[in-house]
Amino acid sequence: MKFFKPDQYTIYYKGYPKLYIRVKPIFWWLKKWTSFRFILRELTSLAVGYYAVILILIINAINQGSETFQDFQSWFSSPLAIIINLIALALATYHSITWFSLAPKAMVIQIGEKKVPGFLISGMNYGAWVVLSGALIWFFLK
Repeated sequence: MKFFKPDQYTIYYKGYPKLYIRVKPIFWWLKKWTSFRFILRELTSLAVGYYAVILILIINAINQGSETFQDFQSWFSSPLAIIINLIALALATYHSITWFSLAPKAMVIQIGEKKVPGFLISGMNYGAWVVLSGALIWFFLK
C-alpha cells in the first residue's frame, strides 16, 4: 500500500480542480457546547463496553469456581473499583438518556399514513427502562 505525503495533494494539474484540505485542530470539539456533548456521548460508549467486559469477567470467575469468584468479589468491592464503577454508571446513564432522546430520529415509525410522535417513542423507551430497572432491583433486593 502506498502512503501519500500531505504535499502530494497540493499538486495542481491543468484542467483539474485544486483540492481543498481543511485542517482542523485536534481539540476542535471543545469550542462549542454542542460539539462537546456529541463527543462526550460517543466516548460514553466506552463505559458501556466496560460493563460488557465486567460481565464477561464475572461469568469467567463463576465458571472457574467459588474461590476465584470470591477473589473477584473482594477486588470488586475495593474503594478503587467502586469509584470506577460509579463513574462508569454515570457515563452509561448519560449514554442511555442521550440514546433514548435520539431514538425518535433514529427510528421513525409509521402506522398507515401517520408517523408516531417522537415523545411516544422516547416515552416508551424510558418506561421500559424504568420497569426493567425496577424489576431487577426488586429481584436482587428481595
